[in-house]
Amino acid sequence: MVRRNLSYEDLAEKLKSIGIEDSPKNLSNKVGRGSFTAGFFLQCLEAIGCTSLRLD
Repeated sequence: MVRRNLSYEDLAEKLKSIGIEDSPKNLSNKVGRGSFTAGFFLQCLEAIGCTSLRLD
């Protein structure tokens, strides 16, 4: 999100476009706590247009 200059409001809008309803406040809480599933993480990556993920 930081690299793409996105706020939680922006993420909520992008998730909404792929059928996932979540408030910016709820997204902020999930990310802040780190309590979200891998599936949700992948949905967020798709929503923001991420096409590659580097794991090292």
